[in-house]
Amino acid sequence: MTNKNVDYSLYLVTDRYDYSDKAFLQIITQACESGVTLLELREKDVTSKRYFELAKSVKQVTDRFDIPLIIDDRVDICLAVDAAGVHVGDNDLPVYKVRQMIGPNKILGVSVKDMARAIEAKEQGADYFGVGAIYPTKTKVITKHTSIETLKNIAEQMNIPVNAIGGIKEDNISSLKNTGIAGVCMVSDIMQAPDVQTKVAHVLDQVKKIL
Repeated sequence: MTNKNVDYSLYLVTDRYDYSDKAFLQIITQACESGVTLLELREKDVTSKRYFELAKSVKQVTDRFDIPLIIDDRVDICLAVDAAGVHVGDNDLPVYKVRQMIGPNKILGVSVKDMARAIEAKEQGADYFGVGAIYPTKTKVITKHTSIETLKNIAEQMNIPVNAIGGIKEDNISSLKNTGIAGVCMVSDIMQAPDVQTKVAHVLDQVKKIL
């Protein structure tokens, strides 16, 4: 799978919360088999060894369902497990340097909050953007609000896939209609769902209505 034909429509960003590894992998497996199209492993507070081991385990799942695995922040982990790509933010390595390190064929995603960052990131080799936070979020990531109008402007002008991120849930996806996005990034609404398979099915129904 090349980064030209990736389906960004339902992009799951993981959070382990207090799950055991077994429960965590079970949730990921259920999400993948239910229709998630892209999965990002995000770990903010673990050692490199721990991140590597988790990434290997998660990649076994995503490979089984032919779903691209994106590694958050860590180019070294991405390369170590031969993940499909890496996603970086403002406090990570510069986009151009990440592109040099991962080469032309891996997927490079960049967190974007405004047009200036979008222009810079595209020029430096980004394949897609995660734009937000659109809504308040309780994840460990420090976020800054981005308006739906800004999201729409970036999607219309940048000509690369744009995903909305930040507090996206089943009941607010409809507000993203007519923004030109390629898909939505979700965390808690899927990772903490009592029934992951049903949740993913319902989310996919909402996503199809806006894309």
